[in-house]
Amino acid sequence: MFVDSHCHLSFPELASQLPQIRQAMAEAQVDRALCICTMLEEFASVHALATGYDNFWASVGVHPDSEDIEEPTVDRLLELAALPRVVAIGETGLDYYQMEERKGGRSVADLEWQRERFRTHIRAAQRCRKPLIIHTRAASHDTIAILREEGEDGSPGAAGGVFHCFTETAEVARAALDLGFHISFSGILTFKSAADLREVARFVPLDRMLIETDSPYLAPVPYRGKVNNPSYVPFVARQIAELRGLSAEAVGELTSRNFEALFTGVQS
Repeated sequence: MFVDSHCHLSFPELASQLPQIRQAMAEAQVDRALCICTMLEEFASVHALATGYDNFWASVGVHPDSEDIEEPTVDRLLELAALPRVVAIGETGLDYYQMEERKGGRSVADLEWQRERFRTHIRAAQRCRKPLIIHTRAASHDTIAILREEGEDGSPGAAGGVFHCFTETAEVARAALDLGFHISFSGILTFKSAADLREVARFVPLDRMLIETDSPYLAPVPYRGKVNNPSYVPFVARQIAELRGLSAEAVGELTSRNFEALFTGVQS
């Protein structure tokens, strides 16, 4: 009934608990999950999850915050994207959050390597015709601009994809939707401080919406502060259901259909 469209089951906090997590998913009626790659060095572990379990799938990509790792090329991404059960490119995008604190005082101009890496992923996604998983943090203007520059405008040649773990404004959501992208909401939607984000969730079209955990991070209320896992994604659905006057089951069903439509090759 429910699909976690973005989780990191290869991370140590979750990989060591996989049997228990899978049991909890079954009990919560979370029947599928997309396992996300954040660096090429991690891909083998992510892909093993997808090939080892019939309700997991994988992405391939390099997170914008990852440094001192194997830099992706279009050809390398295409090689890995062609493997069985790889259904998306990413996560990729831009992250300018707290640059001075986290990036040694560098400026936006100093992060050209992030923007070039992002373009590499977009070009790979367009060539293999698989959707992008977009991470954007404190960088929405450049994220939207680069997508437009690279032809991501909803036209037939565009890859499309999803803005995952959405935390931006309604204006950014509209821009992403205008470019043909989906919007995915995480447990942040349940936080007391997320009133503005809940307003965004009220207006995003139901046929362009996904739900996710981004686990092991961002556990929803009532588990906030604990290690997150895919069995908690129904709490996101319940929050959306409350906002939209639907049942959680209806939100689960429609977001599952959206997941299937966006990521070709997945099935229930």
